[in-house]
Amino acid sequence: MAPTTRRRALGTFAAALATGVAAPQLAHAGAGPRGPRPLPRAHAHNDYDHPRPLFDALDHRFASVEADIYLVDGELLVAHDPVDLDPERTLAALYLAPLAARVRAQHGSVYRGRRLSLQLLVDIKTEGDATYRELDRQLRRYPGLFTTYARGRVRTGPVTAVVSGDRAAGPVIAAQRTRSAFYDGRLTDLGGPAPAGLIPLISDNWTNTFTWQGSGPMPPAERARLRGIVSAAHARGQRVRFWATPDVAGPERDAVWAESIAADVDHLNTDDLAGLEAFLDAHDRPHGTRAR
Repeated sequence: MAPTTRRRALGTFAAALATGVAAPQLAHAGAGPRGPRPLPRAHAHNDYDHPRPLFDALDHRFASVEADIYLVDGELLVAHDPVDLDPERTLAALYLAPLAARVRAQHGSVYRGRRLSLQLLVDIKTEGDATYRELDRQLRRYPGLFTTYARGRVRTGPVTAVVSGDRAAGPVIAAQRTRSAFYDGRLTDLGGPAPAGLIPLISDNWTNTFTWQGSGPMPPAERARLRGIVSAAHARGQRVRFWATPDVAGPERDAVWAESIAADVDHLNTDDLAGLEAFLDAHDRPHGTRAR
């Protein structure tokens, strides 16, 4: 999207929030006590690249969105590559403020009448320590919005922030006695000492563990490995996500998604919002995975 178009879109969102008038996409949640059924497995990879960051994913009922952030002159900017940085595309403008407004408008939840906590996966692209400390400051500006950790207990909020990317953020998060964010682990963390209260999510590159890309049957040994990973994570109260899975519409992608659902993988990664929504409506059980 061109910078001028981005600024115009952000201006529309800002005007709606400032006047207290819900933008049209907020009304999509429905007029009754419960809105559309969200899709707990649906994860919007590189969500900020869509024409309407966040709102397109919510219109497709996604339960998880991903934003890459850079710390630039004290502000958190959202982009995939440094060349795309725009001072008006901040984490606060694209995600934090709109989520806060939506939760207020929908009486304490992202999806009206639904207890699911939306996952905001924040992928740190600059030095992890300094970037996370600024993220922590910004999250704390929204009391009641985010899931928190304090005194050894997790209190679930409408949105759960999980930090990924630069690994220097991990020790900083682990050292906090109170926080509004959690850490995205890797398969090397599975079975380790860190509890789900620190690492609620285990994410990794599909191609580092599996050779199968959806063509023909999944090899039995790889199917067993996938199910073993999920079972081990779930036994510790952790969720599982893989990136770098096939994402071109076709039988290979469908096969990988089907095997992932059969193994109870918690989040399916995609840039194709409508495609995953349709697939989950057709193939996933109605209640989806566990909402946390």
